[in-house]
Formats: sequence, C-alpha cells, structure tokens
Amino acid sequence: MRPLLALLILPLLLVACSPSDADGDYADRMATEHADETPTATATTHGADSLDVRTEDVVYATVNGEAVTGYLARPTDADGPLPAIIVIQEWWGLNDNIRAMARQFAAQGYTALAVDLYSGQVATTPDEAMSYMQAAMEEEAALTENVRQAYAYLTTEQQAPRVGSVGWCFGGGWSLRTALALPDDLDAAVIYYGQVVTDRDRLATLNVPLLGLFGADDQGIPIHQVQDFESTLQDLGKDATVQIYEGANHAFANPSGERYNAEAAEDAWARTTAFFAEHLK
Repeated sequence: MRPLLALLILPLLLVACSPSDADGDYADRMATEHADETPTATATTHGADSLDVRTEDVVYATVNGEAVTGYLARPTDADGPLPAIIVIQEWWGLNDNIRAMARQFAAQGYTALAVDLYSGQVATTPDEAMSYMQAAMEEEAALTENVRQAYAYLTTEQQAPRVGSVGWCFGGGWSLRTALALPDDLDAAVIYYGQVVTDRDRLATLNVPLLGLFGADDQGIPIHQVQDFESTLQDLGKDATVQIYEGANHAFANPSGERYNAEAAEDAWARTTAFFAEHLK
C-alpha cells in the first residue's frame, strides 16, 4: 500500500466486534470472523507517529470506584478549546492501533479521547479478546457510565464546544449506545459495522445525527438488522445516513485484515471526515 494512502485510511484499520445481539450468539460469530487475526500494529500505525500532535494519558472517569485512564490527543499548535471525538476501542482493547487512530483525528483539528472499556486490559489473542468482550457485555451500565463521563470530561476539562463519537465493531455498537445515552447532548455519531438497535422506542429518543457504515456481506452484523435499523430511523424522521457497501464484509476498513476492501474503506473514511466536519466544526 502506498504510504500516503495508508496514512489516510489509518482510522479505518480496526478489527473486532460489538455489544451483544438479540440472537445471543454475536460473540461466537465474531470469534469465528477473527479467529486467525492478531492485534499487530500495522505500518499505518507507525506512520501516525509523525503527525504533529501531542498526546497524554488522562484519567477521565471513575466507574465502580475505579479510575479509568484514556488516551488524549490534540494538535500540537492548539491553544484553545476544540471540537472533540470520543474514540471507542474494538475488541482488542485500547491498543496501539486505537492510539494511532486518536492521533489521526487530532491531526485533523479535534481533541480525540480514546476510551478504555476493558479496565486496562488489552488482548493479544482472539481468545483473550473474546473473554474481555464477553465480560464487558455483562456490564452495560458501567460502560454507559464510562462513556457519559468521557463526554463530561471533554466538555468540562477540555471545554469542547461540540462532541462526537466513533467506533468500529465492538466500538461501533458503543458509538450508537453513546448516542442513545446522550440523546440530546452528543453532536454526531459514526458507526462502523457495529451492532445496531432496532427497538423503535429506544431509537425514538435519539436526537443525534448518525452515520452508519456497513458491509453487505458481513456475517457478524446481519444485513437484515441493518436494514431494519435504517428503516426505523427513516420512519422516525431521524437525521441518519446508513451506507451499505455491496461486496464488503465485516471489518472491510481494516487494511491489515483478510476482508479489507480498499474502495469501501476509502469511501467510508471520506464520509466520516465530511460528516464530522459538518456537525462538529
């Protein structure tokens, strides 16, 4: 892959999963999808090291009596409040790929906070990732409090005038759930092949612009659920765009994965950057 192209698609290199699904077998499907993968940092991750941003680890929340540490990235030359993005991990945890993604968003003029939903644990094998994800899925209230406090940190400590969220797979589902938890506060949410919600009553409360990006051939996120999600949002008159890429599979935006689809990934990234620019800047 050409270095420039690789850097541009850095934020799309996530592989993994999302919260539980109505069928009860979502975690098993994701384990099958990613059985042969490892969370090895890609060339795009290392390319993000050269971006003109500054980073630090910050305590942004206290959940169940435990401090939660995230990874904060801002443009080096920033001297005041910036719009912010909550960056939500995939099933491996808050690893180097996620940190690189936060730096990429920071380079575009945002304060990016990569949150930790696994209490500091980072998986190195699919079995570990499966275990951590299942444990997290059983603590939905704690995860909701986690992202609520991430929003509060960005709007108070960082004085962000507007805040969005983005996540892939596990994080994609939680980007949507962040919007549901903050239906009148969050300013935008992007969902990359994450688990959707189709309950009409829950979606009726949502007042957050949404961008959903999915693969038509994704076996982990059944396309009929995505279509139900889209039609319900349309019926409710919500500000939502759902893009389904024909021929694209789960994790189509991960350049190191077997299912990477360059055409879909590049289009999705262009849509993501334009969406955030419209709603956050």
